[in-house]
Amino acid sequence: MNKIINILKKQKAIPIDQFINVALYNKKFGYYMKKNPFGKHGDYITAPLVSNLFGEIITLWCVAFWEYLKKPKKIYVVELGPGDASLCDKMLKTSKIFENFYNSVEFRLLEKSKVLRKLQKNKIRNKKVKWVSTIQELKEGPIIFLGNEFFDSLPIKQLYKKKDQFYEKYVTFLKKDKKINFLFKKAKKNLIKNIKKWNLDTEKGIIEYPDKAIKYLDIITKKINKYDGCLLAFDYGYNQNKNQNTLQSINKHEHVNIFYDIGSSDITSHVNFKLFTKVLNKRLKVEKIISQSKFLQRMGIIERANILSKEMSFKSKADMYYRLRRLLHNDEMGNLFKVLFAKNKKTKFSLGFD
Repeated sequence: MNKIINILKKQKAIPIDQFINVALYNKKFGYYMKKNPFGKHGDYITAPLVSNLFGEIITLWCVAFWEYLKKPKKIYVVELGPGDASLCDKMLKTSKIFENFYNSVEFRLLEKSKVLRKLQKNKIRNKKVKWVSTIQELKEGPIIFLGNEFFDSLPIKQLYKKKDQFYEKYVTFLKKDKKINFLFKKAKKNLIKNIKKWNLDTEKGIIEYPDKAIKYLDIITKKINKYDGCLLAFDYGYNQNKNQNTLQSINKHEHVNIFYDIGSSDITSHVNFKLFTKVLNKRLKVEKIISQSKFLQRMGIIERANILSKEMSFKSKADMYYRLRRLLHNDEMGNLFKVLFAKNKKTKFSLGFD
């Protein structure tokens, strides 16, 4: 906390996205740079940790996409923010069932946290896996970009509009009260221009602008158009035109104040899938956004579970179906998590989305 206060004292006030970036990615004390936040002993649990079936289904989808592309000799699966590498690990194991695909596939893990890279490298020891720090390092394809809870971890800007004036949310340190708080300042012209470009000012409420995510989408789009491939992303979010404050902070599986234990709490926001679709559709084609539950069920996850259950003990079977419920049920991850599939405009592949 003292370290972020020192930064605020020097700069007086910083935009909310800069505050999030420092809290999550500062090399000395950033949340993702110093700890493993995943699992029951961390702060949250992702789908690959909930059930191995998630990784199996994603692998099957990738195999089908590779087959649609007429089985190229090389295909790259690039995982954006691979976390503790559970998804990659399961995909490698499942890929071995499909010998020709396994011989063709190469995995690239986009990770900038040294702590998480070390964790991933301890879990995965396979020559097919290499690490990259930027998407620009990818020089051939086709490429399947995979994102599971990647975009929600990127910093966002927040604004509100009053009469015809836009105000951007900043974070400051109040010396008198000795605490961190928000303040609003008149937004810069370039930011207002982007807000209007994507029609984000048409609804009342807090405007969230995912500047960092849009930059990632732009780079991914260029790679897909140059080398062929697609983007398959799973994230929690919404698909309507609405403005709302979705910033939240999580510590040990509990929601906490955004200024609570800075650097030791995760800060995330909901993905605006409506906006992502607009951005990507400029140069790619986005299939209809569907729920995680629909996608996994269309891909046969229940049938796969039923097959596996025949060889299981009652206890193992109960555990598997409990985990499956967490992935699929509307009260759990099923409806809150959405799936986005963006592809080259010439690509007809739509498995799981039609």
